[in-house]
Amino acid sequence: MTGEGPQTTGRRRPKRRRLLISGALAFTLAAGGGAAAYKYGLFSDIGDPVSFGKVQESAAAAEQIRPGVSMPTGPKASFVRTYRMPDGTQIGRTTLTGAKSGFTGDVWVWVPKQYDDPQYAKSAFPVLISLPGGRGYPTNYWGTGPGLGLEKAVSDGAKAGTSLPFILIMPVHNADTKHHFDASDIPGEPKMGTWMAEDIPDFTRANFRTFTSRDGWAFMGSSAGGFGAFKHVLKYPDRFKAAIASGVDIVPDSPLWKGNTQAMDENNPEKLAEKLIKEGGPDVYINFQIGTKETGREKAEKFMKDYGKGPVHTTLQVIQDGEHNGKSYVRGMREGALEWISKVMLAPTPDPAVR
Repeated sequence: MTGEGPQTTGRRRPKRRRLLISGALAFTLAAGGGAAAYKYGLFSDIGDPVSFGKVQESAAAAEQIRPGVSMPTGPKASFVRTYRMPDGTQIGRTTLTGAKSGFTGDVWVWVPKQYDDPQYAKSAFPVLISLPGGRGYPTNYWGTGPGLGLEKAVSDGAKAGTSLPFILIMPVHNADTKHHFDASDIPGEPKMGTWMAEDIPDFTRANFRTFTSRDGWAFMGSSAGGFGAFKHVLKYPDRFKAAIASGVDIVPDSPLWKGNTQAMDENNPEKLAEKLIKEGGPDVYINFQIGTKETGREKAEKFMKDYGKGPVHTTLQVIQDGEHNGKSYVRGMREGALEWISKVMLAPTPDPAVR
């Protein structure tokens, strides 16, 4: 829909309930208590409505909003819970129809514990738009596969002081299961570039406390998602500041371009970096992650050599024994990439008057 802002719905799925259990399982539950009950799905709340930011509305009403902070603008999305982390944080899912792209797809969201801490009720939080590899449709494996460890890596890093407590926004990034769309507006195809660069940030601002500055906005992604991540930072340096790009493609290669050179060039990181260097900024920061058990390192290093200059700051995180998969890339993030990106992004600020 157009003219009405992002449209969202939360598709509620039936709760799982098990009424009959074996004697062995009953014993396990008696010994393990509530944790065991959740493990076996007896009291699962998956599919229930979930909300984020319980502390923010009263904070906004009580005092003037801080400079540089954007309180949720609405319309408010309806989320359903898809996972509850051991620390109590949750992953929620909603369906978004982008007002600007017209594309409809699912978006998964995770917010850190600090987001609902009263000390941070008036603070913005940095956003990390996280894109998967592969088809990236109809799911995003960063949101549907918490076992990959992305949420826990951010949570652990925030606790250790090596990562900012990022809000993770995890949209689908292709329009179907058959094609790669290079996170771009390919002529005649769904506008996946507009979806990623405009609708997803608009949705995030509608629902969460975010920074008005680009210093609070970044991407991460793997493989095809890594291409989308660092391409958007280079194409829209006034909106996004940094990207972690893992196992990444360097140039657009979707067959859907059908030889449309002009449109491809407008979405080619090499061309975009060249243009940004010529214009003298603004500064952007790109961290390439490559495992030693995958190919592509030479392409990343060539990009760094040719375009890692002036306002285009690049670095390489080499993952020892790392493969072309999410688990390896999360390990690289733990080993340095999260700390690297946290140093160039804005951090949330606690209220000293709240204890």
